[in-house]
Amino acid sequence: MSIASIAGEKRVFTLQEARDLVPLLRKVTADAVGMVNSLLAKLECLSEDDTEFDELRGSIDATVRAWAEKLQKLGCEVKGLWLVDFDNGQGYYCWSFPEDELDHFHSYEEGATERKRIC
Repeated sequence: MSIASIAGEKRVFTLQEARDLVPLLRKVTADAVGMVNSLLAKLECLSEDDTEFDELRGSIDATVRAWAEKLQKLGCEVKGLWLVDFDNGQGYYCWSFPEDELDHFHSYEEGATERKRIC
């Protein structure tokens, strides 16, 4: 299951509403990134034949899924690993960890690679 396919509440955000969520997004995402990095460090020490290898990979997947579900419960749209969009009714405000601020947007037809700075 991809991150983006987890069902969540659809919501339209003002710029201020989206920006107000960034501190919470940063905290939740930083916690998930820390956990994933810790698990990856352990995984790198194992061979694929090791009995713990699949368990650690499963834990990484579960951590990312839990992160996505938390953000989607807030009405955010998870578009990729540590990448979040906020529907604004005309496109998306776009935030990516570890950004401090919500300063980008893109149209519904564009993705994060085509995002533009909010003036």
